[in-house]
Amino acid sequence: MKAEMEHEELQLVLDTIRQYAKRKLDDQTLLKLDQENRCPTELIRELLGPDVGLHLAFIPTAYGGLGGGARAIFQICEELAGVDIGLATSLLGVSLGTDPLRVGGTEAQRKRWMSQVAEKGLLVAYAVTEPSAGSDLAAIRTRAEAIEENGRIVAYRINGTKQFITNGGIADLFTILAMTPGGPSFFVVEKGTPGLEPGPSEHKHGIRSSNTTSLSLDDVVVPADQLIGGEEGQGLAQAQQVFGYTRVMVAAFGLAGGTAAIRRAIQYGAERVQDGSTLNKKAAWTHKLIVPHVVALEASRAFIEELSDRLDRGEPELQTDGAVAKLVATEAGNAAAESAIQAHGGYGYTHEYFVEKIKRDVRITCIYEGTSEILQRTITRDRWRQHLISRGAHYLDLARTMDELSQTDPDCGADQAAAACTALAHILETCRIKRLTRNQHVLFSLGELIAQTEVACAFARKAARNDPDTSRLPTSSLRVMSRLWARQVAGQVSQKGLSLIAGADVLDERELELFSKKIGLDRIRHGLRGMLADMAEAAATLTSNN
Repeated sequence: MKAEMEHEELQLVLDTIRQYAKRKLDDQTLLKLDQENRCPTELIRELLGPDVGLHLAFIPTAYGGLGGGARAIFQICEELAGVDIGLATSLLGVSLGTDPLRVGGTEAQRKRWMSQVAEKGLLVAYAVTEPSAGSDLAAIRTRAEAIEENGRIVAYRINGTKQFITNGGIADLFTILAMTPGGPSFFVVEKGTPGLEPGPSEHKHGIRSSNTTSLSLDDVVVPADQLIGGEEGQGLAQAQQVFGYTRVMVAAFGLAGGTAAIRRAIQYGAERVQDGSTLNKKAAWTHKLIVPHVVALEASRAFIEELSDRLDRGEPELQTDGAVAKLVATEAGNAAAESAIQAHGGYGYTHEYFVEKIKRDVRITCIYEGTSEILQRTITRDRWRQHLISRGAHYLDLARTMDELSQTDPDCGADQAAAACTALAHILETCRIKRLTRNQHVLFSLGELIAQTEVACAFARKAARNDPDTSRLPTSSLRVMSRLWARQVAGQVSQKGLSLIAGADVLDERELELFSKKIGLDRIRHGLRGMLADMAEAAATLTSNN
């Protein structure tokens, strides 16, 4: 999505969210909504109303929106999700719901529907998931039967059931994926269309302020001009086009949830005294429960920012990069929220301390818009293809780029990022020779290692730029954290890769010893020097203002 929103407009939107949150979304209000399992439709409609108009950021200027690009949407999503991931999810539903129109609709369809969403603040629902078809969109069973008159298709009759639909019970407009004779296709369906019935709101583990329902379609008849794009069989392509973009949004949710939880943990640590000093003065507390998680979150941020800029430049085929962003950021956010509970001790397990709610909310980010496991598979399949096409040179080339960066900037983390790339290249090549990707566990594990390695490279690039405007942290702290992340990733790639290869029992002792040398264990061990000093510096920075 090409950026059109001005910087001043973005800042105004962010400030509006902050002011609205102060007025109407304090902790007690959000905890009450959570306890009541209630979606505050009135608040959501205010957020989409003329005084706030958050949805306008997602809509091109040609149809009455602000034309926010990926970088702007990332910042908006992070700001709102830092307040409440449930409310942010409702906004995601509006964006997702309009995405098939944005990328695949005819000009007449976009003008008709997107202009209405912009002007009236319509709530939109994206109805794809089914009881027996989650991330596998090709497996949907909802059917759209063509209705013909005089040899011409004039309408479609849709039958089926959708599950886990965000905004399902409150939406004014739905974009529904159904199987037509020509293949999966999206349709626009208005609220109140006969046969379209939402189910009761789901009683969920988290994001309880977000409305989630099933959706029943019983002989729902829609005119043919509500087939998005006007041609059957375009639904999967339309869904794929937006994955790089929408997964940035969910990555922002994971990042925001984890950051909010850790921020509360740091505040608690500044007040809680144990054995004569506050918790934030104890390395056993900061080095285990705080620093590693802030490092992972900031690494995720670097990758999301870089990906957002690439999306705004119009680079194609970034769906896998979106999967990398979502996988690393949401897993980091979930782990950070878990650690924040631990950092609070028994208080963290109570509803009153809010981190318990954040943990339940952020958990969904590892599931919706592609589970972590689906993303691991997606990442491996795409990067495996790159490995084969390049004859094993893909990550070796990236390693050389990181080595060059390390030569000009030895302290940005590029050296160990290069070590991780080198190890990864040899792991992939051994998996190719021994045909280990036929094992699903190996396939999924590689996806995690690939994602972490690519994030390490992005973090090193950001640290080397020394651009204070791209970080909330001092440049020196950013470089410390990049080094910590690169060391961690290099160690994980080498050790897990070695575990996979040795565990597969496909190399004899001599071959295994040679493999260990190829993945550079000595270099990775050498790179650990200075790690404890870096952790201490990071901890001091994070706790200095509390």
